Amino acid sequence: MDPLLVTSTEEATGKTAVSLAMAKLADAAGHSVGYMKPKGTRLQSATGKTRDEDPMLARELLDLDAEMHELEPIVYTPTFIEEAIRGREQSDELRERVLENYDLLSEGRDLMVLEGTDELTTGGIVDLTDPEIAELIDAKVVLISRYDEPGDVDEILAAADQIGDNLAGVLFNAVPDSALDQLTQDVAPFLENRGVPVLGVIPRVKELAGMSVGELAERLGAEVLTSDVSTDVFIERFTVGAMSAEGALTQFRRMQNAAMITGGDRAEIVTAALEASGIKCIILGGGFRPTGAVLGKAEKRGVPVLLLQSDTRMVIDRAEDVLRSGPTRDPKTVERMQELLGDHADVDSLLDE
Repeated sequence: MDPLLVTSTEEATGKTAVSLAMAKLADAAGHSVGYMKPKGTRLQSATGKTRDEDPMLARELLDLDAEMHELEPIVYTPTFIEEAIRGREQSDELRERVLENYDLLSEGRDLMVLEGTDELTTGGIVDLTDPEIAELIDAKVVLISRYDEPGDVDEILAAADQIGDNLAGVLFNAVPDSALDQLTQDVAPFLENRGVPVLGVIPRVKELAGMSVGELAERLGAEVLTSDVSTDVFIERFTVGAMSAEGALTQFRRMQNAAMITGGDRAEIVTAALEASGIKCIILGGGFRPTGAVLGKAEKRGVPVLLLQSDTRMVIDRAEDVLRSGPTRDPKTVERMQELLGDHADVDSLLDE
């Protein structure tokens, strides 16, 4: 079987869950499956070790004996990038490292699943983007994408051009019900006619789409200021309130199932967020508690308000990291994705190859 490299058009597409679910499906079909993530991008600090939980989960689910540095040979830290710019990281040596680890991990395996990064351009500074890695090891590429509107097709076609002949096809994940008909009836045939195979359309499933406000508050260590408001609502994405109230309201009205992050002293931004139906939670940084009037309005509208002592920039980084890393690192999520792939995707054709 050709190795499979799973990459995506953007972050938070479910790439890890899809990668490991494909590996588990192949394993269940009787194939010996290996895993590798050539570039680690989930970092503990700019210079520290990777905290990438994807290879750790792969090692557990696939019962792998390989060490972390073998499963993830390049730790793509900001320091690494700076060193590459200064010429202290050589592309040829890095490519050889990837090849050596791939050869080691693939020995005796029927299939290798490689997990790519969130953006196709990551690694370009050392000539190791996901398309370049696919070409290096002659892997078939599964492109994971979301779909919300027809304009998303531009990004998919651009990604397909970058990947070239190695593209196995595009797999749409977490597609909202409102977009399913358009995607299956119009967009999928269009892409097929443009030479981009559509491997499947996986509908949005609530338990995989994000996390509840209550879970988010617990993970962040945040104080919930609205005691009478339910925290069971699910959050799928974040937006930042860092502009004028008028401009913020326009932005907020485009969001769905989102948490808005701003400083606790930005009452006008909080008020604007409460006017947008798609803002389901407000997260305040800096330790500034809003006025009773603002909290009263939030409670009246049923929007939970969370407070953290950290500065707003740190809150943004922490919140994004929690949402991005949350559900994909759960074995139950991988199991659920296996079911979804079996019902909505043509994985068998990939495994048959």
